[in-house]
Amino acid sequence: MLIHRKEWDKFLTDLHLNVSNSSEIETIDETVAIFAKNGEVLATGSIAGNVIKYVATCTKGEQSAGERFNKIITELMNRLAQKGIYHVFVFTKPMYAKSFGYLGFKELARAEQGVLLEKGRPNITDFLSSLTEKKLVPAGAKKIAAVVMNANPFTLGHCYLVEQAAAENDFVYVFVVSTDRSLFRADERLDLVKKGLSALTNVSVVSGGDYLVSFATFPAYFIQSDEEVMDFQTQIDARIFKNWFVEALGITTRYLGAEPFSKTTSIYNQQLTEVLSDVIDVKIIERKKADDNEEIISATAVRAAIATNQLEKIRNFVPETTFEFIEQHLQELQARIKGGQKTNGN
Repeated sequence: MLIHRKEWDKFLTDLHLNVSNSSEIETIDETVAIFAKNGEVLATGSIAGNVIKYVATCTKGEQSAGERFNKIITELMNRLAQKGIYHVFVFTKPMYAKSFGYLGFKELARAEQGVLLEKGRPNITDFLSSLTEKKLVPAGAKKIAAVVMNANPFTLGHCYLVEQAAAENDFVYVFVVSTDRSLFRADERLDLVKKGLSALTNVSVVSGGDYLVSFATFPAYFIQSDEEVMDFQTQIDARIFKNWFVEALGITTRYLGAEPFSKTTSIYNQQLTEVLSDVIDVKIIERKKADDNEEIISATAVRAAIATNQLEKIRNFVPETTFEFIEQHLQELQARIKGGQKTNGN
């Protein structure tokens, strides 16, 4: 039996789940449900990529909510396996974390509003081991820094931030966000960052994998308030880094770029500092200005120039390798914008 959208909305709303965020709902690949004999919805769950979301069960009928929960998760895991997906994330309320734990999910990070868990391989331990096994950090290095960036695209501002970290530390990890929701694709951004930083011998550029992602993409359907949603997303992002990356990679300092234009990023910087400051140093570096007009370098301005075909305006904003890429792929980038890819944000 198919579950209709109106039924699904009402069932989830009655159980205090937020169905108003269209961008979260649009990512859903499949939804399953359990029905009573009269057709009433008793439980449901959805998958989006390798994320399980919108899981809800009621207490009506003979079967317990726990039994229905187990059936829904088992069915979703089977469907993911059929797609060749064996590593799965779930974001849920803290009160349900134990239920997922019974089914083999492992907690990665927790905030007051919600919990992130994962199941399957390769997991976060495998990801971090893959970095340490490469022996990127030179022997004897004591001051190890980390920079996380989206680099959409890589600018001289990003370069300046990493140069400051490289000058003050023995080694620097530069993690490039792997979420593919930006104008520049994840592989393009990673390549441009590597090329732009190739002269820095104590810097290694790596993908953030499934863990250092754009915090705004974290599902928050179980939270009603927009303010709480952002707090949850930034807290989880910060605690993943604190709980797993700091000790495993020996990181002593996290570098952030000051953000005079984006309130969201400014709040993120503040919360990240609050979460991390008891275990490592956090340094916020003022933004670099363009040499010719003292204008603050911004990736947003670069994307706007691409959209309006005004590349000369941003020649002093990006390294030559980034500028060459933009020139060579201008039509494709503009086509992505015309196709609906946003140029604002980060």
